[in-house]
Formats: sequence, C-alpha cells, structure tokens
Amino acid sequence: MRRAGAREWAGLAVLLLAVLLVSIDNTVLSFALPSISRELQPSAATQLWIVDSYPLVLAALLVPMGNLGDRIGRRRLLLIGATGFAVVSVLAAFAPTAEALLAARIGLGVFGAALMPCTLSLIRCMFAVREQRRLAIAIWATGFSAGAAIGPIVGGVLLERFHWGSVFLIAVPLLLPLLILAPVFVTESRDPDPGPFDLPSVLLSVLTITPVVFAIKHIAVDGLDLIAIGCAGLGLMAGWLLVRRLLRQPNPLLDVRLFAYPAFTGSVLINLLSVLALIGLLFFLSQHIQLVLGLSPMQAGLLLLPGTVSMVVAGILVVRLVRRFSERTLVSTGLSLSAMAYVAMAAGGAHVPAAVLALIFSALAVGIGVAETLSNDIILASVPPHKAGAASAVSETAYEIGAVLGTSILGGVLTASYRGNLQLPAGLSADEAGRASETLAGALQVSEQLGGVQGAQLAEAAKSAFDSGVVVSAGAGALLVALAIGLAVTLLRQPKTPQR
Repeated sequence: MRRAGAREWAGLAVLLLAVLLVSIDNTVLSFALPSISRELQPSAATQLWIVDSYPLVLAALLVPMGNLGDRIGRRRLLLIGATGFAVVSVLAAFAPTAEALLAARIGLGVFGAALMPCTLSLIRCMFAVREQRRLAIAIWATGFSAGAAIGPIVGGVLLERFHWGSVFLIAVPLLLPLLILAPVFVTESRDPDPGPFDLPSVLLSVLTITPVVFAIKHIAVDGLDLIAIGCAGLGLMAGWLLVRRLLRQPNPLLDVRLFAYPAFTGSVLINLLSVLALIGLLFFLSQHIQLVLGLSPMQAGLLLLPGTVSMVVAGILVVRLVRRFSERTLVSTGLSLSAMAYVAMAAGGAHVPAAVLALIFSALAVGIGVAETLSNDIILASVPPHKAGAASAVSETAYEIGAVLGTSILGGVLTASYRGNLQLPAGLSADEAGRASETLAGALQVSEQLGGVQGAQLAEAAKSAFDSGVVVSAGAGALLVALAIGLAVTLLRQPKTPQR
C-alpha cells in the first residue's frame, strides 16, 4: 500500500476546515443563547429546538448523504455542502425572529449533513496505511472535539464586541479557503459499484431517527404522553422495516451486519455517549458561568480554553499510547476521568469557583478526546475503502445524535428541575411569571425590569433554581458516562472487526 505524502496531509488540513466548522456550529450557540433569549425571546421549548434542530437534521440525513457521496463523488458533495452552508449561515446571522433562526438552523443541518460524511470517508481513502490513517483520524477526531470546545470560546470573543449573529458568520472565512483548496489537495473518490439508489431505505432511515429523537426531546420537556409514545413507536417500526430491508440487499445503503461485531457496536455507542457528555456539560456550564457567576462571554469562553487544549493533546497522545495499551483500557480510563468530572460538578453545585470549573471541563475533555479518537478508528477499520462513506456516516450519526441528546436529555432535566425549584416572589404578573419560569435568562431579564427588592429576590430565586438543576443534570451525566465505561469494558474486549 502506498504511504500518504505531502499532498494527502495538506488535504487533511483542508478537510479540517469543514470539521471545525460543523463542530463549532454545534456549540457556538451555547454562549449566544443568553443574547438570543433577550432579543428574540423564544420559549424554553423553542430555545431547545434552536439548539437541537441543527444536529437533529444532521443526524437524520448523514447516512443518506454518505451514500450519496459514495455515488456522485465525496469531494463533489463536500463542495456542494460548503457552498450551501455558507449561504444559509449568512441568513441565520440576520434572522429577525426566533422562528426564522430555527428555520436557518434546519437549513444548516441539511448542508452540514452533506459536508460531514465526506470528510471522514475521504480520509479513509487518502490514508491507506493503518498507522498513518490512525494518526489522520486522531487529528480529525481532535478537530471535531476541539471544534465543539472552541465554539464557546469563539462565540465569547465575538459576543464581547458584536451582535449574536456574528457567531454564524464564522462559516464564511472557513469555507472560502476550503472551496479554493479542496480541488487542489483532496483526491476525489467514490464507490465504483454503488448499486441502484435505494430511495425507500433513505426515507426509512429518516423516519427511524427523527421521530425517536423527537420523542426523547418531547419527554425531556413535556413528559411522557401520547405524542412521545406515538413518535417513538413510529421510529421503532420504521427502524425494524429498515433493518429487514437492508438485510435482504446485497449492496445496502448501510451494512447493518457490521453491528454483529461487538467492537463496532461498542465503538458507535461510546461515540454517541461521549459526545452526549461533552455537549450536555457545555449546555448548562456555559449558562452557569455567564448568568450565575456573571462572567462576560469572552471570559467564559477563555475559562474553557485549558479544556480545549487538553482535548487536543489527549487525542494526539493516544495514538502513541495505543501501541502499548489496549483500546479497551485507554477508552475506559479516559471515560472514567470524564465521569469523575461530572461527579465533581454534581458535588460542588453552585459553590464551585470558576477556576475549579475550568479543571472539571479539562478532565472531561481529556476523556472525550481519547474515546472519540479510538472509537472512530475502530469504526473505519471495519469496512473496505469503497464503503467508507457509509461507515463514516454511522460514526457521525452517532456524534450528532449524541449532540441532540446532550441538550435534550440533560437540558430537559435542567429545565424541569429549574421549573420545579423556582420559588417566584409575590406580586408578579402572569406574563412576568411565565417568562421567569421559562428560562434563567428570561427570569433575569424580568428581574432587571422590576428592579428593587422584588427584582433582586427573583434573580436570587432563579439562580438558586438553576443551580439545583445543574446538580441534577450533572448527576445524570455521570450515570450516562458510567454506561459508556461499561460498554467499553464489555464490548471492546472482544476481537476487533476484521479490516477488509
């Protein structure tokens, strides 16, 4: 096999622009939420949807887009996605209402789904030698995880000086170099024998993911009801039909037989839970730092900088460590560190100082960097190069579902706990009470309008209720990471899937 040269490594640098952009967009909104809440005044449910619609659409379309890239060319689809993403980002930046911003986030999800499967599948084809590919995947995974952590930092710097819409305009300076350099350094690749386009399987894959994730979000915000049960049932039925259809096909949209290998299945689930832990912590940590501790967006972003650096170092260092230690040992150890970070957050609650919060985030970031690098390597090593698009789509679908669940589950727990613990002072109007009960940002806005003793009482009550929610959410996060550790210990000790 030919070793990758300077052109391939330059191509990897170009692909990282897309990786950074999509992952930054997953979290950059976290620090802009207080500003968006004050200006556009979305409800709690709309606010969660503004955050979650982007990764939800990404998750639903990644497998179909991965298959499309295998057919028409992964580099071609990358360029299409980059162009569309840049245009819609500008529209999002100047959205006049919460509903318009939500629509733009959906559009970003569509074009983001066109971008992401192409990056990992192109890497699979550009780096044929396993050792080089593992390093390339480590850089890719580090870029993905670091982008998620960089998002709040970039957002904080921009929000310190500009309107909240500036966080979406990041796409333009990142995507213009990609559109120019990708045709030069990135080699086109596609599946030489893709078979007929399977539209029913595409529709079933969307009907599987979207209703199930919606049901989880709905339960987190409104509790278990007939809507949640119906959506979950629809998704599970579509999933059952999809698996039956795929098992009957010689060249399926997604090779579900790969899930028969414990290491592959474990890696996908670990990928999902790792991202859930990262995004979930960022969701409530960013609001806690700004709205409770009172730091500016820039200060809050810089507080997380050590964690970002730790994640990058861990992702690269694990490539060397895996030569001496098993993947099972490294992943379970890294995730144990992440679980300890959640436990520390739950134990400290409102009394954790800012410096300790930075250490907590750093500990979690190290574990995520290790787990993401190794899980993606296992997933890609399981398939031949011409099926790289489908395999990378599985990995990235797990990532995006994890991002959705991070805000849906932990954000929903936080919202429910906030509402349950909020003790409103007497004398508020129905409108003021309603806005204060929706979100912490809404409560603080009402407190500023009220002023005086009543406003101070409302602000103190809202911050206390939010901190109670943070403790509960952090405890739930610790349990979810513990589940990921169990999967690593149980499934990664099995023989790895054969590299074909």
